[in-house]
Amino acid sequence: MRGWLYVGDHCTAIRRVLDAGQLGETYNIGGWNEMPNLRIVNTICALLDELRPDAAGPYARLITYVKDRPGHDRRYAIDARKIERALGWKPAETFETGIRKTARWYLDHLDWVHNVTSGAYRDWVGKQYG
Repeated sequence: MRGWLYVGDHCTAIRRVLDAGQLGETYNIGGWNEMPNLRIVNTICALLDELRPDAAGPYARLITYVKDRPGHDRRYAIDARKIERALGWKPAETFETGIRKTARWYLDHLDWVHNVTSGAYRDWVGKQYG
């Protein structure tokens, strides 16, 4: 299980903490969208089926199951009541609207995806920090 939060909501929460948070306080940022990872994967596959169909068939055919690693945590969760109560922040996006925006962004920026997944960034990192 994971709690999921749209990146834009995360950014607005950080801005809210910077603007109105109290020094020394901790504010957990969460989206109240806790669900199993497999639901996320199936949602992404369904979105891809809709937005960028694959002639080879549904994207869910690509899901493979792997053995859990030893000591794997079964649940990651955040209690975001404090940031809501103290700073009045709540996420603007639901899981459904946020994951759709995220999928659309990646599909609209395939050049960026290629640059990240090609490994070419390692050359830049090596040049800058090598």
